[in-house]
Parts: sequence; structure tokens; C-alpha cells
Amino acid sequence: MKTIYLAAPLFSEAECDFNRKLKSELQSIGFKVFLPQEDSNNVHDRVDRQKIIFNKNLAGIEKSDLIVAVLDGVDVDSGTAWEIGYACAKGKPIIGLRTDFRTLGIEGTVNLMIERSVIMFMSVSELLNHLMSMEIP
Repeated sequence: MKTIYLAAPLFSEAECDFNRKLKSELQSIGFKVFLPQEDSNNVHDRVDRQKIIFNKNLAGIEKSDLIVAVLDGVDVDSGTAWEIGYACAKGKPIIGLRTDFRTLGIEGTVNLMIERSVIMFMSVSELLNHLMSMEIP
């Protein structure tokens, strides 16, 4: 079973709900999903909390076969942008999901460096169809 690291903002109830729904959709087509809000944020050690979360997320990216990154918002979430950059440097396939119709005008849909690092889809159904048809090494 192939593993997806789901990179997405996780700071509001709406974001967390969307992420859980997307995780469920990805699992329904046969993927194992690492979702940071569930798989790394449950740390109670106050002293080393940030270090532990960082290391769990880093390991999640390392162990994943591909990254799915939620790119909604006026600007891509800074943590998601970092995860995309790291995964790109590691040669991981990255799929972007942007359901937000706002653009940067003539500059493109999202930041140039993000847009050039991902294969972008504009709906969950397009993303799922692509994943079902692709061969992942």
C-alpha cells in the first residue's frame, strides 16, 4: 500500500475537517495517509514538543511515496510550503490541490516556486481520478 503525506494547514476547525475528509477520500482509493494533525501533533512533552513534531513530520515525508499538498488560501500555508520544498529536494512526487479560485493574476495560481514544484488539480475529484490512474514507483 502506497503512503501519502498530506501537507495542509491545520489551524482552524474548517481546515482540520477538510483534511480529515480528504484523508478519508484518499484512503477509500487505497492509500495509507500520514496526516500531521493526527499523526504528529499529539505530543504532550512541553519541553521538546516542537522538536518531536518536526521529527515526526520529517519522518512522515521521508517514508511517504508522494505528497498531496493543499494549496488553498490567499497564500500557501508556510508549513505546507516548507514540506513541498523538502519533498521536492528529496525527489518525491508532489500533487497540489487548490480548490480556492483566487489567483495571483498574471503571476499564476500560487507562488511560482510552489506552482513549478507540483502537479496541480482544482478539485478533489480531479485529484482522486489522477491518483487512481497513476503508477507510483
